[in-house]
Amino acid sequence: MTTTVQTPPAAPNGRAKKLIIAAAVFGALALGYGLYYTTYGQYHEETDDAYVGANLVYVNAQVSGTVVGLGADDNQPVKAGEPLIRLDHADATVALADAEGRLGEIVRQIRQQFRSVDESSAVVAQRKTDLARAQDDLARRKQLAGSEALSAEDLAHANEAVAAARDALTVAEKQLAATRVPIDGTTLRHQPSVLRARAAYVQAYLAAQRNDIVAPVDGFVARRTVQVGQRVSPGASLLAVVPLKGAWVDANFKEPQLRNLRIGQPATVSADLYGGHVEYHGKVASISAGSGGAFSLLPPQNATGNWIKVVQRVPVRIALDPEELKAHPLRAGLSTVVVVDTHNRDGQVDTALPLPNAALNTTVFDEQLKVAEARADAIIAQQAGHDE
Repeated sequence: MTTTVQTPPAAPNGRAKKLIIAAAVFGALALGYGLYYTTYGQYHEETDDAYVGANLVYVNAQVSGTVVGLGADDNQPVKAGEPLIRLDHADATVALADAEGRLGEIVRQIRQQFRSVDESSAVVAQRKTDLARAQDDLARRKQLAGSEALSAEDLAHANEAVAAARDALTVAEKQLAATRVPIDGTTLRHQPSVLRARAAYVQAYLAAQRNDIVAPVDGFVARRTVQVGQRVSPGASLLAVVPLKGAWVDANFKEPQLRNLRIGQPATVSADLYGGHVEYHGKVASISAGSGGAFSLLPPQNATGNWIKVVQRVPVRIALDPEELKAHPLRAGLSTVVVVDTHNRDGQVDTALPLPNAALNTTVFDEQLKVAEARADAIIAQQAGHDE
């Protein structure tokens, strides 16, 4: 009897096992990525090429002068209206006193012109009375003409008196007209010479006030370049104030990432300053009209034979929540990571949203003009007396 010996099946070798394991790993990775892309990746665009931006409000000299004091240094917080730089007031004070004296002098001169008109009007009235008296006297004498009670010589004298009175009235009326020319149709306050002197005083007052250079907005001092003793001229840049409460983020996305970006889409921002512990929530506020290279100092010239395609990046501005900024302040230029949720793609790309607290205006200079005009009007009223 023959016995058959069965040979056990050969076990898979090590290489086959590795291939199977590798295939399983790559399959799991592919499945995981597919799930990630389907549920998250296709609806979110992310970039770490993003930086905090803020307005830079430059403070310039409006008048010339020598710096005699500094009220703030770099990195110090300031409030709108706080003095930053003080210039020597001597020249401005003298000029203001001269303008005040000139304004008072002009007001008194115009006041005298108004009184001259009154005087000339009185002379005209007197000349009319003299003419009427002479005419009455002539009329009485004519009634006696031809009688022995009146000689021809007396009648001639009466006629001459009427002619002289009429000429005197004509002269008085012309003098009155000439006196009225400088003030005709105006009041003392609105006379051209007074208005010009008032404007000169207001200008001198503003120049004196501008020797104290104040902060136009709330923020932090940066880029101070002025020193005590330095002579500055109008327009010279002295320092800058950065209002950090209106900060935003400029995120530079690659061209393919812009396909689904729309204005108003929600975005999350994390800053390297706070790490992953703090997350800011914002919205896509605007998309730049061109890539960063298009607006650079030396734009690339691609019309050459050795051209190589480079994926461009386009700045996208992200508006941040003001309350979150207040709780965790940012500094201009800090690095951030931005993720935009693109689920809603119904928005536009050719518009922009307003940035919270980013629109700047200042009213610190308005009060100076109001005070200057009030002081000028007070000088006019004082010098005019009851003739105003």
